[in-house]
Amino acid sequence: MEFTGRITADAKISNVQGDKEVVNFSVALNDRFRAKGSTETKEYVTYIEVAWWKGTGIGKILKKGAVVTVSGRVFPRAYLDLKGNPRATINCFASDIKLIHSKKQDQAKEIQADALTEPIENLPF
Repeated sequence: MEFTGRITADAKISNVQGDKEVVNFSVALNDRFRAKGSTETKEYVTYIEVAWWKGTGIGKILKKGAVVTVSGRVFPRAYLDLKGNPRATINCFASDIKLIHSKKQDQAKEIQADALTEPIENLPF
């Protein structure tokens, strides 16, 4: 699945099982609709919790307010909170993240350029 939205808080890097690292962040998807026969437009927000397992370098540019497009496997998670109330979240294991817009766009471009793993001379085109 692919979706585009705004990051709700700066990404956090966590250690899992001692040697693995994951970048976690939340994306807000804003939507609005008008019910049939109504003149009133309703707005609602859906939050998706995203996990990125392919390296922590991207965590430097995933800041609150940035607009991103995320591709990956989306799945629900249902649980009981500490008070025993049922809760649910929508989660995504991301396979691709594209930064669309950032408040610090120039800084983001600089970090993305540094993230290249292959020298530019070795590109096949």
